Amino acid sequence: MNEFCPEKIYELRTKNNMSQKALAKSLGITDRAISKWENGLSKPSGQHLIYLSRIFNVPIEYFLTEEKAGEEASPRGMESLRELYKIGRGPSSSHTIGPERACKIFKEKNPNADRFGAILYGSLAKTGKGHGTDIVIQKTFAPVACDVTCNVIESNLSHPNTLDLIAYCDNREIDRARVLSVGGGSIECEQFQSEKPKQVYDLHFFNDIVSYCKERSIRIWEYALENEDEGIWDYMQTIWNAMKASIRNGLEDEGILPGGLEVQKKAKALLESQHIDESAETRENRMVCAYAFAVGEQNAAGETIVTAPTCGAAGVVPAVLYYQQQKNKLSDDTIIQALLTAGVIGNIIKTNASISGAQCGCQAEVGSACAMAAAALAELFELSIGKIEYAAEMAIEHHLGLTCDPICGLVQIPCIERNAVAAMRAINAVNLASFLWNSRKISFDWVVNTMKETGKDMHTAYKETAEGGLAKIKID
Repeated sequence: MNEFCPEKIYELRTKNNMSQKALAKSLGITDRAISKWENGLSKPSGQHLIYLSRIFNVPIEYFLTEEKAGEEASPRGMESLRELYKIGRGPSSSHTIGPERACKIFKEKNPNADRFGAILYGSLAKTGKGHGTDIVIQKTFAPVACDVTCNVIESNLSHPNTLDLIAYCDNREIDRARVLSVGGGSIECEQFQSEKPKQVYDLHFFNDIVSYCKERSIRIWEYALENEDEGIWDYMQTIWNAMKASIRNGLEDEGILPGGLEVQKKAKALLESQHIDESAETRENRMVCAYAFAVGEQNAAGETIVTAPTCGAAGVVPAVLYYQQQKNKLSDDTIIQALLTAGVIGNIIKTNASISGAQCGCQAEVGSACAMAAAALAELFELSIGKIEYAAEMAIEHHLGLTCDPICGLVQIPCIERNAVAAMRAINAVNLASFLWNSRKISFDWVVNTMKETGKDMHTAYKETAEGGLAKIKID
């Protein structure tokens, strides 16, 4: 059956550099109607389809597509930033925070269970031991026992991070749920429909958000405040406090990271390794990297961090912002504005592509974090929205194809170093964007879509399965 395809209007509109407002004017309707069409909330009439085909010089059939079973659903907006920024224990948002949330819900749903079971599939099965997935599941169900098994055979999965939770009573199965840990600590499950986050943003493409902000003369962080609930500012203060705590704790920590690789914690050494003739540029590099290492090492040790947008990429955003706050004596309110801006960027990526390393590789995690950090820093410098977009786009563009290949399945090598490198790359992206923004050729929305397509094409061995790339290296 042929169905209206919302993405086609957006695709043609952006290709022709046409805003929602401009298209609406040519059709004699409101830009709100265009937004609803593109979000799949309503459909154009047959007459409007004729007008659209004439405007874009394409056949009417171009806007229709044959619906296929299992086809990916079009976005209907974006969730709250509360679903992007989460406080939890590392080392992996998809392998620890997501499963932990699922187990808590399932446990509450089955108070009479005397035993639980969990079956891990895909990436969870292949790297769950290294990420501590089995341990966090058992701890969450305690004191009730839970048997965790890994199924590395089944491949017909709707998401690579899949787990089944089973509840038993008197050796009889009383409940079962299939959960998808989709990245950033978020989960999806048909049995948990009541827990599914609401879509609080109507717009989910950067180009449309820019048009909205320009029309109302507001910043991106102000757009976020318009859509979030009244408690979001206090929530973001809590998030920033947790980010700062993870940096400070990491800078005080020493010793060897758990997991068997014998990786030495380096954040404190970086902090204290000042040269007597150290230049300002070298100091910035050393301090930003020390902060990123601090968070990355806290994450690898299973301590408390903030997903930004994931555990594996948790060090990038706080490192960049903490350095700026310390250097320029910035208020927490100023930092929160930057975090809100970064959150919108991360939300767009999460909605239109992915922030899951198991789905799109490390480009979706560290690449997304770099884009968020670049946007946040550009906001701190009060750069224009065009420059913010260019900085974020550049950050993603130069992470395209980045694989997720953790040695031994641990979020240590190369993950921690990548956080530091991405933090410095975010700073470089902002510097370049401030000079060259009016010469750019690629939009942020385009590069996000490209990242998604690249992730689909990437071999599964390079997507958090610890089967390819650096992960094949055996370290004694």
